[in-house]
Amino acid sequence: MASKQDYGIPVPYAPLPPTPTTQTIIVLTPYYRHRRSSFLRHLRCCFLFSAAILLLSAAVFFLYPSDPDIRLTRIQLNHVRVLDSPKPAIDLSFSLTIKVRNRDFFSLDYDSLVVSVGYRDRELGIVKSRGGHLRARDSSYIDATLDLDGLEVVHDVIHLIGDLAKGVIPFDTIAWVKGDLGFFFFRIPIQGKVKCEVYVNVNDQTISHQDCRP
Repeated sequence: MASKQDYGIPVPYAPLPPTPTTQTIIVLTPYYRHRRSSFLRHLRCCFLFSAAILLLSAAVFFLYPSDPDIRLTRIQLNHVRVLDSPKPAIDLSFSLTIKVRNRDFFSLDYDSLVVSVGYRDRELGIVKSRGGHLRARDSSYIDATLDLDGLEVVHDVIHLIGDLAKGVIPFDTIAWVKGDLGFFFFRIPIQGKVKCEVYVNVNDQTISHQDCRP
């Protein structure tokens, strides 16, 4: 079939030869900065969290209210005498010094100090002293005297006779203090207690042994 050029008919334009296309390839190297920054941020968060937990634990340890420390620092036997007529009885006098230590970082107001003396798990008498005020981390010494005259021990007469034959009478002393701790704007009730076993030598009117525990 003849084209237009064969018959002399002008052609308005001729098709251009196809333009070759070029393809550009970009090769990227691995980028580690973002991963390293994320690791450092995670490490920093862990460190801050651990520091916060440590500070909170320290605050709870130092600020959490604790009971006062009670210790029997001195016990002195003034006199002891056993009466066998008309009924078995005891004349007894103790002088004690109690140390009260406030272990907290806040002041302590205690109402009173109570000391009881017993024989064979049976209470003989109680002495009560006045209260006081203790500053933070401070200590106070309280003196108390317990006098028991003509105290009947009918229920424990058999044990008393046996202890007299040995020359040593065991007594139990319990000292406790109750008060309020000034924690900012709050008043927190607390108490402390100490129990001692005291062995009294009847012959020389002295204390041969004592064992105290909270």
